[in-house]
Amino acid sequence: MTVMSNDSLNKNNVVDFLEDIFTRRGGEEYLGEPVTMAEHMLQAAHFAAQDDEAEIVVVAALLHDIGHFTSEFGTFSMTDTHDRYHENAGAKVLEAFFPPLVVACVRQHVAAKRYLCAARPEYRHELSEASIHSLNLQGGPLSPDAVAAFERQPYFSQILTVRACDDRGKQAGLKTPGFSHYMPLLKKAVSAHCGS
Repeated sequence: MTVMSNDSLNKNNVVDFLEDIFTRRGGEEYLGEPVTMAEHMLQAAHFAAQDDEAEIVVVAALLHDIGHFTSEFGTFSMTDTHDRYHENAGAKVLEAFFPPLVVACVRQHVAAKRYLCAARPEYRHELSEASIHSLNLQGGPLSPDAVAAFERQPYFSQILTVRACDDRGKQAGLKTPGFSHYMPLLKKAVSAHCGS
């Protein structure tokens, strides 16, 4: 498959671009976890579908970490001393093509972790070592004012759902459908946002 750049993306090829990323880069290690990047993202989508979430939430769960592949700052590692803002990189790639709910879930899934650490302190004990390391780079738990602001955003519940799927998607050896299984949902989401 031909490698496309972000600059050449349009509504007709963005899903192929995402499939290409999964094919080329999906086998990379996922942040010190016992799964690859593709396995992690596919597991997140699998759990959203298993829980009968709306199709658009399944799409958001699948794409939540796409910024690890598209960030101009590169991918995260356990030796990092600065945040790479993968959530913003992912949202930037998707925002022209996917509905606002998907973009919000991608952009806010890191803030959701910070929110949960502040609003439900026991949540921090559920995080993996890699997730705690990235949390520290990302600013730690939100402040009380930031918690209140986070709770007021339009897709609050869906963002927390995607976060929960993100946290669950780290199971070594779990068999899930592949990326091609979700391509019809992705194309449907793009068409809903951009028109046919």
